[in-house]
Amino acid sequence: MDFQDYFPVWKKLTPAQQERMLGRLTSRKVNKGTDIHGDTLNCTGLLLVKTGQLRAYILSDEGREITIYRLFERDMCLFSASCMMSSIQFEVCVQAEKDTEFWVIPADTYKSIMEESAPLANYTNELMASRFSDVMWLIEQIMWKSLDKRVAAFLLEEAAIEGKPEIKVTHETIANHLGSHREVITRMLRYFQSEGMVKLSRGMVTILDEKRLRDLQK
Repeated sequence: MDFQDYFPVWKKLTPAQQERMLGRLTSRKVNKGTDIHGDTLNCTGLLLVKTGQLRAYILSDEGREITIYRLFERDMCLFSASCMMSSIQFEVCVQAEKDTEFWVIPADTYKSIMEESAPLANYTNELMASRFSDVMWLIEQIMWKSLDKRVAAFLLEEAAIEGKPEIKVTHETIANHLGSHREVITRMLRYFQSEGMVKLSRGMVTILDEKRLRDLQK
């Protein structure tokens, strides 16, 4: 399928607006682990995922990461075009979690069309509200949920994404997602293993007792 099939409000744009967007559109394919966006001076543009999986995260001054949301097929990232939104005062980094193919819409093109198109403006506002809801949910998790609950929730989410209990993930990666330290995550996972909830191996966490993890995360 083409870009037109993935862009939610494509049919609500005028032919001239569609032509402008297609004229500036580019597509990219990146490998797992590729950093796509992260420099505050760089406005990558809006990203629309065709296949694969991206991760949006913020980076502290001390170098600690925490995932704010993920992007799957048909998802769009606005924060990679933060230069067109003066209200955004924090830097968002975007990295490929899997081999990913996506389109890039230049921020200036998107913004100019959005200023003309009420449907595109409405869609953008809804998407922005959804992303900020993700951020607020994350803040709530950090403030009110203990780390063991957050690790349990992460493992269950990963298993759901992969469709199997075997999760290929390092302790460092989990720490980066949750804004913690690798050593802390390692101790937590070893506790989970001692309780029979998971099995640990090199670069792999296997869920053995899904029910107990679900009970733990509540």
